[in-house]
Amino acid sequence: MPSICVITYRDTLSPLEISTLERCGPIMSAPQPHILVVDDDPLMRELIGDYLVESGLRVSSAEGGTGMTRILSEEVIDLVLLDLRLEEEDGMQLARGLRQQTDVPLIIVTGRRDEADRVMGLEIAADDYVTKPFSNRELLARVRAVLRRYHAKEVATAVLRGAKRRAYRFAGWEFNAWARNLTSPQGEKVALSNSEFNLLLAFCEAPQRVLSRDQLLDLSRLHGDEIFDRSIDVQIFRLRRKIGGDDGSQKLIRTERGAGYIFATQVEALN
Repeated sequence: MPSICVITYRDTLSPLEISTLERCGPIMSAPQPHILVVDDDPLMRELIGDYLVESGLRVSSAEGGTGMTRILSEEVIDLVLLDLRLEEEDGMQLARGLRQQTDVPLIIVTGRRDEADRVMGLEIAADDYVTKPFSNRELLARVRAVLRRYHAKEVATAVLRGAKRRAYRFAGWEFNAWARNLTSPQGEKVALSNSEFNLLLAFCEAPQRVLSRDQLLDLSRLHGDEIFDRSIDVQIFRLRRKIGGDDGSQKLIRTERGAGYIFATQVEALN
């Protein structure tokens, strides 16, 4: 896996819920999150699929394990929504097999009285469950929450993996995170606040990838600080002024409307 790759689901989640990772190569634009609905009831598949599509998600569906396996082998799936009560197959066995083969996020669907299924599902590392009958809004909220948690975790893990490479060069600037030094193309030292430092480090670990406000909030938060979503915008504005001139004309940090921010320059890891 690369040091860090972030994929952003544009116009899909709220600013605090948007985020994914791409596993290879640079990206110019990120696809919608791809949800796989596994249910042997065609009407239920249609109702769930239509609502999720209307909510900005991409949806594929399968009536059982054969279709699920085929789609997983042919498509990049970001989350599986699996009904445990299938007529012809053991949904719990499908869930176990899925978890053994991949770490794709999994939400299981159970009956309201099926407490044992919910417990077993969580024990095999399902990320969440929803009980029938459920509202479309509840289902969408759970899907969004699981995607947010999963990909925020991926971002944090990837940043930690890249921690050994703590010196960077971009657009003539040099940033030594170990020494906490930022040097301009003219050789001048530029002072950074703690939040600005953490933001720049996150951007250097994820060049040319979109980072949501939620990810940036997690990566730049200081212990004991109470930082809210919109304060990220303020910190971005201040960082822009420091690395892009007083008027921010260099635009190294670009706003992706409804998604977050992208460090729009090549970054070279020096060590």
